[in-house]
Amino acid sequence: MIESGTRLSLNTPGFLAENEIRFLGILAACTPASGVMVEIGSFKGKSTVMLATMAGKYGLGPVVAIDPHQGLSYLGPDAPHQSATFDEFLSSIQSAGLESHVEVQRAYSREVAKNWTRPIRLLWIDGDHSYKGCKEDFVLFSPHLAEGAVVAFHDTLNAFEGPIRVFVEEVLRSDRFGPSGFVHSIGWSQFRPTDGPAFSKSRAALEQRCESLIPFVLNDEQPVGLRKIAYKLSRSRVPRKSVTPEQWLALIGNAS
Repeated sequence: MIESGTRLSLNTPGFLAENEIRFLGILAACTPASGVMVEIGSFKGKSTVMLATMAGKYGLGPVVAIDPHQGLSYLGPDAPHQSATFDEFLSSIQSAGLESHVEVQRAYSREVAKNWTRPIRLLWIDGDHSYKGCKEDFVLFSPHLAEGAVVAFHDTLNAFEGPIRVFVEEVLRSDRFGPSGFVHSIGWSQFRPTDGPAFSKSRAALEQRCESLIPFVLNDEQPVGLRKIAYKLSRSRVPRKSVTPEQWLALIGNAS
């Protein structure tokens, strides 16, 4: 089923690498927690298609897809102009036959969060990449993470301030989280509030490698010239391998 979801997703416009698509499928299918899957930032449906494929196959309920669909506005005020993406998003999920597995929320995440009460098993954050916006998404929705749930940020290892800072400051430095890592540019961690301290050393080791990236992307400034070379060198020290479903289950073990 991951192969089927990957094929559908690869035919959908968006900015996910193939190994990131596969990893999202693994997260959707193999995360040992109860609740819904929440996607903040749907764009034209590339990640939605993969998540919804898994939801339909395994009876995981609808994927809550949150996006105001204002083009590339999630990149901040300096993003290039692009028309609204809603029609293309709907076309993507309809073409894949996944409408019944997606709960569409055409709104800003902060608006959806006002009345949110459901537990979350997978929180996929790929919306506003600014530090303020990314932190807001995490702060508003992370209180609803179920035991054993996973939070994952896209573009943590690309030149955006929000995802890497929030991942380091709010996740890797928190004893509420356990196993953590990267697949391509996705930073992920499992919510383990009861035994998170047992993973403090491994989180600290990952944090040490990640925090060196933050000065290069403060205020969403793109590193250029020698700074770009230094940034890429620092990034190369962060482990970020693809994983199989079996490797993933070995990484997360059983939530307490």
